[in-house]
Amino acid sequence: MVAMRFLVLNAAGAQGGAVARRLLAEGLPVRGFSRSGTVPEGAASAMGDLSDPEAVKAAFAGVERASVTLPMVYDPATVEGYARNIRDAALTAGVSRLVVNTANRLPEGESGSPAFETRRAAVRILRAAGLPVVELRPAVYLDNLAAPWVTGPLADERVLAYPLPADLPVAWLSHEDLAAFTLAALVDDGLDGAALDLGPETAVTGTELAEAVGARYLAQDVTAFETALAAQAGPQAAAAIAATYRRAAADRTLLAADPSVLDLLGVRPTPPRTWLAAQPWARP
Repeated sequence: MVAMRFLVLNAAGAQGGAVARRLLAEGLPVRGFSRSGTVPEGAASAMGDLSDPEAVKAAFAGVERASVTLPMVYDPATVEGYARNIRDAALTAGVSRLVVNTANRLPEGESGSPAFETRRAAVRILRAAGLPVVELRPAVYLDNLAAPWVTGPLADERVLAYPLPADLPVAWLSHEDLAAFTLAALVDDGLDGAALDLGPETAVTGTELAEAVGARYLAQDVTAFETALAAQAGPQAAAAIAATYRRAAADRTLLAADPSVLDLLGVRPTPPRTWLAAQPWARP
C-alpha cells in the first residue's frame, strides 16, 4: 500500500477505534482525533472537539486520507457545524479521500429522523464542496449485542433481546468488519462519490441469530429500549436511536444485505451467526 498519513476522527470511540487499529495493523501512519486525546496505541494523538474549527484544521494538517465518524450527537445545527469544520479543514489540507461512516443505513427521501437526517446533511455539505467522499452505511453492529442489557438475559435465561422484529432479515456486521470496509474504501482510488450499504453476504433474522447460540429471540419493546438508553446517552440521543429501530421495523428493506458491495471492496465480513457463536459471553 502507498504510505500516506491517515486521520481517524472519533478515534477514542468504538467505531473510530476499530478503524484506527485496523490501519495500524496494516503498518499505516495514523493520527487519531478525539476529545479526550485517548487513541489506540501506535497512533499519533490530536486532541480537540469537532466544534472547534482550529482544532479540526490542526488534526487535518498534512493528512491525505481521513475516516469520518461523528459522535452520537443529533442536533441538526451542531452536526452541520461539525460538517462545515471538517469540510474547511479537508479543503485546506487537500485530502484525496474522505470515507464517511453514517453509522446507519439512510432511507430514501427525507425521514424526519435526526439520526438519519443529520448524517445525510453532513455528507451533503462535504460533497457540495467537491470533496472526494465515499459514504459507508452500516446496518446494525453485532457489537451492540455485547451490551449488559443483552448479555445479562442471554446468560441468565438464554434469551437474546433486541429492539428489532424477530423475523426481520438484518445485515449485521461487527466493528472489525466496518474497519475492513473503511480500509478498503480509503485506499481504493476508484470509489469517489459512492454510497455503499455495508453488511455480510446474507442477512439473518433475530430468530436465526439466537438459534446460533442456543437461545430464543425476544423483540424488545422499542419504547422500553429508549427509556433505558436515555439514562446512559441522554433523552435526545436515545429518541433519535430508537427512531431508527422503528423505521427499520416499518421499512423491511432498510437493513437488507447488499452482496455487490463485498466484491466492490474485496471484503468478506464474518457471518453474523459465526461471530456471535464465537463470543465467550454468548455461549451456553
